[in-house]
Amino acid sequence: QVQLVESGGGLVQAGGSLRLSCAASGRTFDSYIMGWFRQAPGKERAFIAAINWSDGNTVYANSLKGRFTISRDNAKSTVYLQMNSLKPEDTAVYYCAASLQFAVVTTRYNYWGQGTQVTVSS
Repeated sequence: QVQLVESGGGLVQAGGSLRLSCAASGRTFDSYIMGWFRQAPGKERAFIAAINWSDGNTVYANSLKGRFTISRDNAKSTVYLQMNSLKPEDTAVYYCAASLQFAVVTTRYNYWGQGTQVTVSS
């Protein structure tokens, strides 16, 4: 079992930044690929980025690369999502998830956090 807890969401003005955190625990969590997704009201959950705990390799959704950056701190068992130049359309619930392979679809992820709300005001 892997447990994931997100934090860092909130209300921010357009153009601002936020850093989300995902604290991971469990016996073998560092064997997993960690991903970030988001889900806006009325929309499907969408892939943002993923990172490999062991070597730091990353994969991004093309549309978000450059504004969003995924990173990890192995000592703290935490994965981060740095979000810059935020726009109102970035408003969503943001989730972290764990998968045994790099994947951009939700069905490949075995474990999910509870989500954290990000609201970007115009």
